[in-house]
Amino acid sequence: MYFSLITPVPGMEREAAIEWAKGPYEQHQWLWKFLPAEVGTQRDFLFRRRDGENNSPGFYLLSAREPVSISSAWQVHAKPFNPHLTQGQQLGFDLRANPVVTHTINGKSRRDDVVMHKKKQLLAKRGINRWSDWNDADIEKPLLYDLIQESCTHWLDRRSETCGFRLVDSEDGKQLRVDGYLQQRADKKGIRFSTVDYSGILEVVKPELFEKTLFQGIGKAKAFGCGLMLIRRL
Repeated sequence: MYFSLITPVPGMEREAAIEWAKGPYEQHQWLWKFLPAEVGTQRDFLFRRRDGENNSPGFYLLSAREPVSISSAWQVHAKPFNPHLTQGQQLGFDLRANPVVTHTINGKSRRDDVVMHKKKQLLAKRGINRWSDWNDADIEKPLLYDLIQESCTHWLDRRSETCGFRLVDSEDGKQLRVDGYLQQRADKKGIRFSTVDYSGILEVVKPELFEKTLFQGIGKAKAFGCGLMLIRRL
């Protein structure tokens, strides 16, 4: 595997901005050009956009093949990625994910944003249809911030076991951070998805399983820049 940072060549930011596509799905298609392969090759990379100084774009890329530059306006910094993981090892991490829950309605499987799903559950319990209709004096309406923290933390915590790690607190008691909840439009067809940024500390429980998680990503919407977990030694 290769871990790469793709950024504009200094002094060529304007030319680079003209070349790259801004939509999440278009970014995915554009980045694929850095990984030339035979027609029909399955996607074998994860990516995440990184905003640099002056909002200059950059991209983290984890790929099975070493990327190559496709333009004089963009530079590729690539290095082999072979993490040496051990049981009990603690690492800092950052993750942009698409937290969703799958459930069944009238015999049909449906996928919902975890925050919206939690809101629907609360509304159904109150017997109302809209968030603005919540006027129950006995039970205070939850803040959106609290819903995001609770539902998104629960989503990642539930997946940690099957992904080979567990979430831990830092030495100063700081817990998992959940920031940047955002609903986005994926393409011109109207496909929508949500993203949230996690940061915190994890402990490796099963090294082989966690390595697989790093290589394959976490959650859905990987074609839209989600699922790549960035790790760092403490």
